[in-house]
Amino acid sequence: MHTHHGHEHHHDHDIFGHTRQDGHAHDHTRPRGHVHGHHAHDHSASRFLPLALVLTLGFAAVEAIAGWWSGSLALLGDAGHMLTDAASLGLAALAARVALRPASVRHSWGLRRVEALAALANGLFMLVIVGGLVWHAVERLLEPRAVAGEAVILVALGGLVLNLAVAWLLTRGEGDLNTRGALLHVIGDLLGSVAALASGIVILYTGWMPIDPLLTMLICGLILYSTLSLLRQVVHTLLEGVPDGLSLPEVGRAMAGVDGVRSVHDLHIWSLDSRRTALSAHVVLADAARWPTVLEAERVLLHSRFGIEHATLQPELPPAQPLVFTPRMRRTHDAG
Repeated sequence: MHTHHGHEHHHDHDIFGHTRQDGHAHDHTRPRGHVHGHHAHDHSASRFLPLALVLTLGFAAVEAIAGWWSGSLALLGDAGHMLTDAASLGLAALAARVALRPASVRHSWGLRRVEALAALANGLFMLVIVGGLVWHAVERLLEPRAVAGEAVILVALGGLVLNLAVAWLLTRGEGDLNTRGALLHVIGDLLGSVAALASGIVILYTGWMPIDPLLTMLICGLILYSTLSLLRQVVHTLLEGVPDGLSLPEVGRAMAGVDGVRSVHDLHIWSLDSRRTALSAHVVLADAARWPTVLEAERVLLHSRFGIEHATLQPELPPAQPLVFTPRMRRTHDAG
């Protein structure tokens, strides 16, 4: 995990600790303490994105032809879905490559947030797909059409095997937001293949045509739930919200409990992407000479208890108490 050096916030949080130092001046000229931690991340899932793109695009053409020939909405919808999957995989592959670019003078954090932006684009794209599929399913319910069950079964089986293979590739390694966005499309495709297979079997043995659009609508509901969940996490990341699983008050109280610390304020925790968490805080010390020891203790605490390996910490001393003078005459009068 990496820290955002020099990331300034101007929103004050309540102080964590035994004493409250509200309203004192923040000394931003003092040197900051930095807790560093650099780890290599497993990008094997992102590495398979180009291969997943080629496989998905190739089968989308096969499924589209078979859907048009058989008259199956489930197959045509799945083919359209796979085509959009190919676009989403291409976007994800491009984002994964761009995100690896090193930090620069203009982008001091690098371009890691591109992965979150790609996931956001894929999630919004998915909402459009779901809306289109539901619309066509309603039309097919109102005007049923004949469907060739045998062709649907064969093509759906092929799509199911392909989607399982692609999903397996994308679940290898760490599941960053970008890969999860692409995987969401593939899982939707996999469920679409299951729906097409089920509708083909039902139509072949019973001749009941409404099963095709009904299963399509069911799958759309499942995809919609997953899409909204992903979009919520992406937006939370882009808004620099506190990562899931971390509590700002809990982290603040733990930091304030380190020996030699009087209080902690201006605490901020946010996600750079789905793998990296950053933290910044002002630490009020009882004794400035103890800062090296306090910094090391805070580093160990953040790493071992909260999994935060990179933070920006600024040491401060409590403000001196002002001297109060009482006129001698008043003291003499009071004594009389």
